[in-house]
This record gives sequence, C-alpha cells and structure tokens, in this order.
Amino acid sequence: MELMIPGAAHLSLFISAAFVLLLIPGPAVLYIVGRSVEQGRRAGLVSVVGVHAATLVNVVAAALGLSAILASSALAFSVVKYAGAAYLIWLGLKKIFGRVGAAADGAPGMSHHGYGRLFRDGFIVNLLNPKTALFFLAFLPQFVELGRGHVAMQITFLGLLYTVLGFITDGSYALAAGAAGTWLKRNGTYLKFERYVSGLLLIGLGLTAALAGNQKK
Repeated sequence: MELMIPGAAHLSLFISAAFVLLLIPGPAVLYIVGRSVEQGRRAGLVSVVGVHAATLVNVVAAALGLSAILASSALAFSVVKYAGAAYLIWLGLKKIFGRVGAAADGAPGMSHHGYGRLFRDGFIVNLLNPKTALFFLAFLPQFVELGRGHVAMQITFLGLLYTVLGFITDGSYALAAGAAGTWLKRNGTYLKFERYVSGLLLIGLGLTAALAGNQKK
C-alpha cells in the first residue's frame, strides 16, 4: 500500500504548493465569501461542502482520465466553460432582480436560502468551472512518482489530499467572512446595496469565465 502514494519529499512539496494555490481567491472562494457574509458562517460552511463535493467529482475524473478528454477537446471545454459562466451570470441576475426576503433577525434586504440550495449552488459553481478539471490534469501529475506504479491511485490520493486542504482553507474564509457579515448586516448602507454588489460580483465572475477561458493553460 505504501507504493500507491508518492514519497515524503513529493508529498511535502505538493502540500506547500497546494496551500499557496488554495489561498489565492478564485470563483469558488468568492462565492463562499459572498454566502458567508449574506447568511453567516453555517451557510458558508455548507457552501464549502458543496464546492468540495464537486472537487471530488473532478478527482475521480482526473483519475479516470476524463479531464484529459476535456483538455484535448475544444468543444467539450467550450460547453462546460460557457455553462458555468451562464450559471454564475444567472445567479447574479437572480440576486439583483429576485424577490427580497427577510433576514432571520428581521433586517430588510437580505435574502436567505436553505442549506440544500446552498449545497447545490456551491456544487454547480465548482463543477461547471472547467479550470478545476484542467487544474487537476496539469497539477497532480507533477507529483506522481512513476517508479511507484499505481498512477491512478496516486492521482486519487493527491486529489483527496487537495480536497481536505481546500476544505480547511475555504472553511477559514467562510468563518472569517461570516464574522465580518455580522457587522456588515448592521450597516444600513450595506443592507441597501448588498444585493447589487453581490449580484454584480457574480455576473462579473461569469463574464470573466466566459471571456478569459479560451486559453487552456
């Protein structure tokens, strides 16, 4: 079983590189922060679980070689890229023009979603981001030791380790943003413009994904 995972040197390097990459905010992190500010820490953590449930799907895909197909097919890449971008834009438009709900504490202007909805949205946001699959294709093989064999098992192990690290870093983002959200929700100006700021942020993320994803790096 020892031969089915990379050696200690490769693992140490992988963990260091993964932490650096995970601490750089991307669409999933911004989504988690937005939900945490809007609904609190628990909602943010549920969103984290949804995001990394999708990460596990990408781990399985990478291990089975499906991400290689995605990387080599311009059509597959475009379909997933634009589907993900459209979903982010749809979330943003719904945020801006949707019905405003009441917050749990009675504050106006704050719309809340159930945990099932939060999990689903986090899952879809990450699953429909083609760069996630491409990341695993480009990043994980660098830390695989061919001499140990079981390449698929090594990729799976590294992917699961990355998911655990991602849950830690994204969970930290959720907790910090949830704490900040408690203060922000007492700010009248924030309550007035929050839906527009959050909606425009989601739309911006969708447009960025659509316009900047043509190069498969």
